[in-house]
Parts: sequence; structure tokens; C-alpha cells
Amino acid sequence: MNITRAEQRILHLLAQGGWIELEKDEQGRIAAAHCHTRDNWRFAGFDVDLFRRLKRRNAVASKGGGPYRITRRGLELVRARQDNR
Repeated sequence: MNITRAEQRILHLLAQGGWIELEKDEQGRIAAAHCHTRDNWRFAGFDVDLFRRLKRRNAVASKGGGPYRITRRGLELVRARQDNR
């Protein structure tokens, strides 16, 4: 399955140990999404639309109310690269 360059970039960050945190408004809807690298740097090119596309493809998931991390499906979608851990 083809994924966009932005999705590929985020999946690489997540495969190296990054995570996604969500901010919700009073009604419980997603107001903002932030992607963090394994060094806790915030990635600037990430928004709610990109998060929804990754979630729709089952590339990210949350367990027990924690932050969103990459799934096995996400690891299959990401292209092999030398610096992935």
C-alpha cells in the first residue's frame, strides 16, 4: 500500500521510539496532535489530519490510555532504512 512522504516520515520517527500525544477539548474531540521523537523533540510537520490518516491505516494505536505508538501494521508500511531501530 502506498503512503505519502509525510506519513513515511512520521512512521520512521515512531519506529525509532517516538510517540504521539493528543490534546482534547471540553467535548472530548481531538484539538491538537503532537509527534515526539525518542529524544523528546516535537516534530513540527505533524497535524490532526495526518494523525487520522495513520490511525485509519491502523499504523498507530494506543494501549491503556497511553500515547499512540507504531503498530506491527505500521512497521510493515514503513520502508526499510538503515537507521531504523
